Amino acid sequence: MSQFHYVYVLRSLKDGNLYVGATRDLGLRIQKHNAGEVQSTAYRRPLELVYYEACRSQGDAFRREKYLKSAWGKCYLKSRLASYLAG
Repeated sequence: MSQFHYVYVLRSLKDGNLYVGATRDLGLRIQKHNAGEVQSTAYRRPLELVYYEACRSQGDAFRREKYLKSAWGKCYLKSRLASYLAG
């Protein structure tokens, strides 16, 4: 079985902001975020996974992460998650 790389979006339950990241082990990475082991989100806990995509290569995942952090990518996420974020 091939290994996937993941691009993911977390939402802070503290302030409602979104965080985009990429990883090979999605479950472990989310655990680390919620344990405060990731500096960029430690003060924004607790966090919930609201979206993820699987990519076949690490390069593709990092390119997708970079896109989702761009202005166009933020618009895409806002549209893609509109019904979830509104509720």
